Amino acid sequence: QVQLVESGGGLVQAGGSLRLSCAPSGRTFSSAPVAWFRQALGKEREFVATSSTSGGRTYHADSVKGRFTISRDNAKIAVYLQMNSLKPEDTAVYYCAARASGAGVYTRASSYDYWGQGTQVTVSS
Repeated sequence: QVQLVESGGGLVQAGGSLRLSCAPSGRTFSSAPVAWFRQALGKEREFVATSSTSGGRTYHADSVKGRFTISRDNAKIAVYLQMNSLKPEDTAVYYCAARASGAGVYTRASSYDYWGQGTQVTVSS
């Protein structure tokens, strides 16, 4: 069983930056696709970004394209989400997710087998 632990969330002013990190305990996820999702208060969980197993393919939601960047370090077994030019509407709990296997990019939450507990990101105006 893989447990994912996110870190790096916090309070930031609009226009600022944060870098989220996700690391697994237990089985490594270096051989499977990973993703970030977010859920704002009172809203459904939404896709943010995904990376293929090698990191060679990434895909970002339109709402964050050009501002957020997903990356992974398979040597360190970690996944990152660099968030720049943050907006108040980016306020949410951000979740790291990983598949048990696979090689492509996946945008549906139902495609992922393992989830972290989430880290709060709050952007003030």
